[in-house]
Amino acid sequence: MLRTIAALFASITLTAVAADYPTKPVRIVVPIGAGSSMDIVCRVLAQKLTEAWNQTVIVDNRAGAGGNFGADLVAKSAADGYNILFASSSFSIAPSFYKKLSYDALRDFDAITQLSSRNNVLTVVPSSPVNSVKELIALAKAKPGQLSFGSGGGTGSSDQMVGELFKLMAGVDIVHVPYKSGPQAMNDLIGGQISIYMGGIPVQLPMIKAGKVRPLGTSGLKRSPQLPDVPTIAEAGVPGYEVDVWYGLFAPRGTPRPIIEKIAAESIRIMQAPDMRERWSAVGVEPAGTRPKEFDATFRQEIAKWKKVVTTAKLAPD
Repeated sequence: MLRTIAALFASITLTAVAADYPTKPVRIVVPIGAGSSMDIVCRVLAQKLTEAWNQTVIVDNRAGAGGNFGADLVAKSAADGYNILFASSSFSIAPSFYKKLSYDALRDFDAITQLSSRNNVLTVVPSSPVNSVKELIALAKAKPGQLSFGSGGGTGSSDQMVGELFKLMAGVDIVHVPYKSGPQAMNDLIGGQISIYMGGIPVQLPMIKAGKVRPLGTSGLKRSPQLPDVPTIAEAGVPGYEVDVWYGLFAPRGTPRPIIEKIAAESIRIMQAPDMRERWSAVGVEPAGTRPKEFDATFRQEIAKWKKVVTTAKLAPD
C-alpha cells in the first residue's frame, strides 16, 4: 500500500513539474557550425518553441569531433529538460565509427522525437566537365584518388556517410575532405578546392538557384519536390542507392518522462503546422514527428544500419 501511495505521489509530482515546464531558458545544443542545414531547422524550431512556451530557447552551436563534442556536453548535463541535443543521422553513425566515445548513445540519452528527414544532393561547379552521375563515376574510375568530396559536420558525419555509401556502391575512389559546416564545404566547392559536395538540400538550394553549383543527383528514394528535374542517384547510375538524413531531439538519460513527452508533443505540433510545412518544403525538409518510443526504435535501427556501412567500407577517423 505504501509503495502504491509513493508511486502515485511521484507520478503527481512529475506531472506537476511537466505542467510548469519550462520555468527558465532551455538550451538546444547543435553539434555543428552555424549556417548548416540542421542549424537552419533548429533555429526555426527554437523560435517557435520560444513563442509557444513564452520562455527563451537558446541554440548553442558546439562544433567539433564529428558532432561528439556537443553530444558529450549534453550527456553530462542535468537531466531536467533544460539541456537538449539536436542530432542528425551522424549521432547513429558515431557508435560504430569511433572506437572510443566519452558517452554511450543508447545508455546516456533518451530519444524525444524525430523531427524531420531530408535528402542530400550531389553537386559540382558549372565549369566542371561532369554533367551527370554516370560521367562522374567514369571520371572517378579514370582518375582514382584524384577527385575529392566535401562533407559538412566533419569526420563521421552523415554528409560523409552519404558520400562513403556512394563510393562503396559506385566502386570509386574519391577522397573525403571534412568541414565543420556545410557552408564551408560549399565555399570550397565553388572555390575549386574540392570536386563535388554531397550536402543537404537546405544549405545547397540557394546556390543551386543562383547557378553557383550544378546538381547531378539527390540521395532519396524519390525525387525531391524542390528539385523535380534532378534525378535520384539511384536513377542516375547507382541502382539501389538511398539515404535520408534525419534530425531529432535527445535528452540526457533520466529526464522526467512527462517533460520528454511535452517537448515531443510541442515539437511535433510545430513541425506539422500547415504554415510550417510550407516553410520546410521550401528548404527541402520533410516533417516527421514521431513519439519517443517510436523514435527510440528507429534510432536503434539506424545504429545497426550504419555499422554495416562503416564495417564494410573499413572507415575510421582520420
